[in-house]
Amino acid sequence: MEKDWQILKPNADLAQKIQRALKCGPHISAILANRNMASASQLSAFLNPSLSDIRSPSSLKGMDKAVKRISMALEKNEKILIFGDYDVDGITATAILFDFLGKVGGDASYYIPHRIKEGYGLGKTHIHDYAAPKKIDLIVTVDCGVTAHEAVAAAKEKGIDVIITDHHRVESRPPDAVAVVNPHQKDCPSNLTCLSGVGVAFYLLIALRKHLREIDFWDEKPEPNLLNRCDLVALGTSADQVPMVNESRIFTRAGMGVISQGKRRGLKALMKQAKVQTKHIDSDDILFRIAPRLNAAGRMSHARFAVELLTTANARRAKEISSQLSDLNAERKTVEDIIFKEAVSQVENDPSLIDHRPLVLSSPTWHEGITGIVASRLVEKFSRPTILISTRNGMGKGSGRSIGGFDLYDSISACSKDLQGFGGHSMAAGLTIKKEDIPSFSSHLKKVSRDFFRSDRPAPPLLIDCEINLNQIAPELIDKLESLRPFGTQNPEPLFMARQVFVISSDLVGGVHRRMTLGQNQSQTQTGRGTHIAAIQFNIDPQKPPPELFQQIAFKIRWNRWRNKKTAQILIEATG
Repeated sequence: MEKDWQILKPNADLAQKIQRALKCGPHISAILANRNMASASQLSAFLNPSLSDIRSPSSLKGMDKAVKRISMALEKNEKILIFGDYDVDGITATAILFDFLGKVGGDASYYIPHRIKEGYGLGKTHIHDYAAPKKIDLIVTVDCGVTAHEAVAAAKEKGIDVIITDHHRVESRPPDAVAVVNPHQKDCPSNLTCLSGVGVAFYLLIALRKHLREIDFWDEKPEPNLLNRCDLVALGTSADQVPMVNESRIFTRAGMGVISQGKRRGLKALMKQAKVQTKHIDSDDILFRIAPRLNAAGRMSHARFAVELLTTANARRAKEISSQLSDLNAERKTVEDIIFKEAVSQVENDPSLIDHRPLVLSSPTWHEGITGIVASRLVEKFSRPTILISTRNGMGKGSGRSIGGFDLYDSISACSKDLQGFGGHSMAAGLTIKKEDIPSFSSHLKKVSRDFFRSDRPAPPLLIDCEINLNQIAPELIDKLESLRPFGTQNPEPLFMARQVFVISSDLVGGVHRRMTLGQNQSQTQTGRGTHIAAIQFNIDPQKPPPELFQQIAFKIRWNRWRNKKTAQILIEATG
């Protein structure tokens, strides 16, 4: 879908103020002004995010109760079960809590349900068939549990206490657990809604370590270093695409530093498999190289292998698991491509589906572990919120992804009478539905989203931070851009625009990516005297060659690092 290119116009006085304060160029000052860095304290917090600036864990409702109950379990050597989710956020939250409790001598184990056989979240069967027979005393959920009313009631009947830590939206009242720690509770004063599931779990560890210090627990034990566990928080936070602001950005920045040291054996082995440079890791490396491999465990096999990878101290075992996950990821890609082509074919064969906004597509042959990834690709292709539903096991299981400004969770919630269950947040959601109710659900979803997709609605904006000439892309600028990382939701990577850009050379990479050399002044380009810059454009139509001249391009600017060398490169996001 065509987008409305909009060059942001920062406050000129603010931009000049920032330029003077930081002694930076006009492009960096414009970017920071676009992000409303109006004061010295805001600038400092953004440019130097520090763990010392995080808000108090005790501001999270239920935190004090949760900490005291876990402390009691450690004192009495009770059996603690960590119950997690099968995506990267849940995997890292499980690993960070399991690792910590094990290091302090707790009798802890973990359980992650099989994505296909068991589905999402804590259920009654997990209490009756696993927790009770294993004589578990305390269950701590991570990245799930806020809708597990029946399971918590069943646990109570068996004399098992439950603590819920979660970050998903709370429909009404939470379950009647010993404690519920979720910043989305209506009466939670923390204002920490930016946190991922692993972010909430990490906050729990911060509060627990402090409480144990106050009761002299560490007199005879070494106090665990929490900074070294920020690598897991960075993984889960980046992969779950929660807002990359405030505490989420602080934890991720710290975690990237830990990852660059290569201390966690499993992660180091996986990064080697994924060909990620440890010292220069960024959010894109997590999103497109590391997270897919970790997620492949739950999608194609079982997520417990990913938890084992992130917690093992055995280098040989880490190498084995990382190789297995890479193989599973390759298998996932094959299945994903098949589903994507079938979904696109459904739309092409019935163009009216585009009018039924958001897109709701289903098939009895689709792998329910892959639908979320394909939904993301369809969102990118059609600029529509998309829900893909697999009905291959009788009951429909759907995964949805959204576009900016459209709250998918609220829209699905308005159609809840058609559903057997649902959960998630504004940008991503999951649901279960009877096959025969899919048409009704699609119709109702169209109605509740009618205002958002009215016919006179303008094209979605493509927000450009500033216009730039290719000869202005200097090493100093790229270094300054790197200092603004990490980027993510609500803190996007700066986007630039250049006009009248010539294609000097072009070739395909990987079949669907186009590598180019670009120039801007035609006469200088033809004589070889002008500024040339390397460019890459992902997921293009390989049958369609690039024009000799782009009237305008929108792009990101990065270092391309290869064999201990770095060269300037632009990543083209759009052309016009």
